[in-house]
Amino acid sequence: VWGLKKAKKKELQKNSFIEVKYEYQGISLAEAVYEKLIKQGFIPILKPFLTPAMEKTLFFNADDRQLSIIPPGLYDHVSGISGTITIIAPSSLNHLLEVDSKRISLFSKSRMQIKKLLGERENRGDYSWTLCIFPTKALADAAGTSLDEYARRISEACFLDKENPVETWSKMSDECNVLKQKFFELEIEKFHIVSENTDLFIDNGKQRKWLGISGRNIPSFELFISPDWRGTNGIYYANQPSFRNGNIIKGIKVEFQNGNIISASAEQGEDYLLKILETDAGAKRVGEFSMTDKKFSKINAFMANTLYDENFGGEWGNTHIALGSSYSNSFTGLPEDFSHSKKESLGFNESAIHWDIVNTEKKTVTAILKTGKEITLYKDGEFQI
Repeated sequence: VWGLKKAKKKELQKNSFIEVKYEYQGISLAEAVYEKLIKQGFIPILKPFLTPAMEKTLFFNADDRQLSIIPPGLYDHVSGISGTITIIAPSSLNHLLEVDSKRISLFSKSRMQIKKLLGERENRGDYSWTLCIFPTKALADAAGTSLDEYARRISEACFLDKENPVETWSKMSDECNVLKQKFFELEIEKFHIVSENTDLFIDNGKQRKWLGISGRNIPSFELFISPDWRGTNGIYYANQPSFRNGNIIKGIKVEFQNGNIISASAEQGEDYLLKILETDAGAKRVGEFSMTDKKFSKINAFMANTLYDENFGGEWGNTHIALGSSYSNSFTGLPEDFSHSKKESLGFNESAIHWDIVNTEKKTVTAILKTGKEITLYKDGEFQI
């Protein structure tokens, strides 16, 4: 609830409608959140996710119309809620393994207008969201650990072992706000990311601001920006595995030229990677560039979920890029000025997907300033400013 309030540009008013989305194994947390919202004067709207059996039925048996149609009332629903709390608690990670990824892409693309509407409302300060994970056996098994150990890792990463977790989060958010302002004041032209298997240039872009530790993800330790996708050149390697729609993808290697991926491979799950890259034109472009300082993050093990794996601290921290959609709230101007043509002219990427692919190798990130000066921004897992 702190995260939801923190993420919202405008104060969250009492009697606001708050959507609580949850997977059924996380119902005990949904019940606790429901009680907390009621006691604070909000109106919770419960929205359970489809069960794995339901998802299999949908993607294996539905025709294209059933997959892509927008249910009646959905636009009214997303226009009326002030926030969403999402509880991720999967009972299965591989039930969609045999589904044709084109069918999943069709479903995702059909929701683009809903996603756009929520993005516009978030930009105006009328909506916010946050999400978290409730430990399940499926997640623990995929991460190669016990359920108790997986729960312990969540507790440590979210500061639930502290006397006052909210106070800890608030302090870290304040510290990172100082860093974000310093990055902005540097007037960075582009970034050069170098590790054993990565040599990549990314343009900062005009009218950009840094984001991070805003309450939108619990936990979140990354500082990130939506760059100008057109200036991405070079090779990027993601050594951190990804779990996506029941697929595990390892060792992703992509090469960019003038913003677009011109070649892509993976040590495992390559067929899935190549299909996802065909979702739309934006799927082959960058929507986010991110860095995580290992001093902030207590996450030091693979968790089989992007929420944690994109915030990996470990020995060398991490940098990651997201293939697909950018974040509108990385725009420095007024929300009402951020038209489609403005977005295109500034190089904000649009896509039905947003896929964070993570590099945890020892690396250096150099910032090339508008003056031509080069400074080391990030090295060996820590910010250098």
